Amino acid sequence: MIRTLVLSICLAATLTGLSACKIVKNDTGAEGAIPPGPEGDAARIAALLEETYEARLVPHVTDTATDISALRSALAGGLDAAGEAHGVRATGEGSAWSFAVKGSGTVVEQNRKSRAATLGLDTDADGKPDTTLQLGPVVKGTALRDVAPFYVFTDFRDQIEFARLARALNDRAVGDLSLPEGDLTGRSVTFLGAFAARSASDPILVVPLSIEVSP
Repeated sequence: MIRTLVLSICLAATLTGLSACKIVKNDTGAEGAIPPGPEGDAARIAALLEETYEARLVPHVTDTATDISALRSALAGGLDAAGEAHGVRATGEGSAWSFAVKGSGTVVEQNRKSRAATLGLDTDADGKPDTTLQLGPVVKGTALRDVAPFYVFTDFRDQIEFARLARALNDRAVGDLSLPEGDLTGRSVTFLGAFAARSASDPILVVPLSIEVSP
């Protein structure tokens, strides 16, 4: 769990031994302290995003992203092989592989009226959508959280708090997007983001950190 701890370090009074040291939790009743239970989740997660989103997550995805064409070729050879080469897998039997991914393509489908808005891209020039960018505000999946090795389940109170982190990351990502109004069909798009797969045939459903649309 994320907890603010006060560590009291006690020095030995003599050369022959050390006195006992004690770790004491902050007084949760102190003014401005974040409650340790579910009622404090929003504040803790907001602080965590402030600390890590720009400083760690965006650089990590940027540095580890695999080009979409190379990743699609790797997936054709099997999910586990592609995952070992390019992805991150959460612990647990049957867990999805998460991939940082980048690329470009032409918009051939769009759904911008739904709360789960999307753009369908053709990235291999066959005229068909093969990669979907989620625009939100409703976003599926936990790929942005799971692709980052510094968001660790055991650091959180429970699965509920960990799930709230994933939702907050998705909200931040799509909230930062800025796209031209109107129909984008036929426009060229460059993107950076993450997606997760439990089988090599799963659709590529990307949570984008950035989308650039050509003029």
